[in-house]
Amino acid sequence: MIKPLELMIGLRYLRAKRRNHFISFISVISMLGIILGVWALITIMSVMNGFHADLRDRILFVVSHVTVGAPSGHLDNWDRVARYTAELDEVRALAPFVLGQGLLANGRHVTGALIRGIDPDLERTVSEVLDHVVEGKPSDLRPGSYSIVLGRHLARSLGLEMGDKVTLVAPKGKVTPAGMLPRMKRFTVAGIFEIDMYEYDSGIALVHIDDLRRVLGIGDAVSGVRLKLSDVDRARSVRSEIQQRLGNRFRVRDWTQEHANFFRALEIEKRVVFIILLLIVAVAAFNIVSTLVMIVTDKESDVAILRTLGMSPAGIMRIFVVQGSVIGIIGVILGGATGVVTALNIETLIPWLERVFNTELFPSDVYVISEFPARLEWLDVSLVVGASLAMSFLATIYPAFRASRVEPAEALRYD
Repeated sequence: MIKPLELMIGLRYLRAKRRNHFISFISVISMLGIILGVWALITIMSVMNGFHADLRDRILFVVSHVTVGAPSGHLDNWDRVARYTAELDEVRALAPFVLGQGLLANGRHVTGALIRGIDPDLERTVSEVLDHVVEGKPSDLRPGSYSIVLGRHLARSLGLEMGDKVTLVAPKGKVTPAGMLPRMKRFTVAGIFEIDMYEYDSGIALVHIDDLRRVLGIGDAVSGVRLKLSDVDRARSVRSEIQQRLGNRFRVRDWTQEHANFFRALEIEKRVVFIILLLIVAVAAFNIVSTLVMIVTDKESDVAILRTLGMSPAGIMRIFVVQGSVIGIIGVILGGATGVVTALNIETLIPWLERVFNTELFPSDVYVISEFPARLEWLDVSLVVGASLAMSFLATIYPAFRASRVEPAEALRYD
C-alpha cells in the first residue's frame, strides 16, 4: 500500500533539479513514446476491424449464411428441407438455387464462370447481390427468357454490354445419335452487377433457376437451399442443429466454412500487427527504465537521507514505482483518448488529409476498399490500455529495486 508521503515524494521527483533538465526531457520523451504507441495501436486496430467487417459484409452479399445440399450435388426433395429449416427461429428466409460451372463465349472472348440459377423474388430475401445491379433490371430474369446478369469485370472481359448475346457452354454434354454433344445455349445480357470485389465481379453470372435446369438437364432438382439467419454470428450453431435434424444424407455448410482460410488469415494478420505495434509501447517502457535509473543516480543522496530518517527500503522502492507509473499512466490516458477520438473520426480525417495534400491515399481502381471503415471495439481498447499499463509498471521495478538498495553511508560519504 502506497502511503501519502511516498506518493508526494514520487510526484515531486517527476520534476528534476534545475541542473538536470536532461532527465526531465527523457521523461517527456518516454511519455510521448507511450502516447504515440497507444494512439497508433487503437487507431490501426480499429481500422483493421472495420476493414474485416466490410470485407465480411461484401462476401455475405453473395455467400449464404447456411447452405443445405446433398453429397451427390443434386437435391431432389428440397421442399422437405425447406419445411424442416423454416421451423427454426433463427431462419429468416430461404431460397433454392442451382450452381454450375460453364464457359461463357462471345466471339473470340471465352472465359470460365460460376453460373448460379436463382429465383429473383426468393433470392432477394437471402442475398443482396441483386441490390447491386448497376445496369439493367433483375426482374428481367424470367423463366424461358434465357436472360443473364453478369459481374462488371466478367462482362468487360467478354466485351459485353446490355442486350448483347453470350453463349453458355455446360461442362456435361448430352448423348445423341450423332454422339456426345455439348450443351449450349445463347443468353441475353439483362443486367450487370458490381460488388467491388474482383473475385465475384469477374467470376459469377446469374440466370433464372428454370433456365439453368434446362441447360444442365437436371429436371426439377436443385443444387441446394440457401438460408438467411437473423444473427449471422450464430451460423455455426444453427448449422449443427440443422445437420442433426436432417441427418447425414444432407450436407450442411455455413459461411465460415466456405471462407475459413481467408478469415483465419485475417485474424492472424490482426494478431501479428497488434504484437508489432505493441513493440512501440515496449520501447517507450524501456525509456522509463533508463529515465528512472538516471533519476535514482541523481537522487542517491536524497534516498540516503530518507533512509536515515527511518524510511524503509520498501518505502523507497514505492517512491520510484509511483514516479515511473505516473509517466506510464499519463501516457496511456492521453494516447488512449487520442486513439479513440481518431478511430471514431477516421472516415472524416482521411478525406480531409486527401484534400490537404491533393492526393488519393487509396485509389479505388487499385484497392478493393478505398475507404477507411473504422470500427472501434472497446475490448481492443481495454487490451491495449491494460498491456501498456502493465509494461509501464514492470519497467519501474528494476530502478525502484536499485534505489531501495542504496546504502546511506556510501551515498553520503562525500556530501
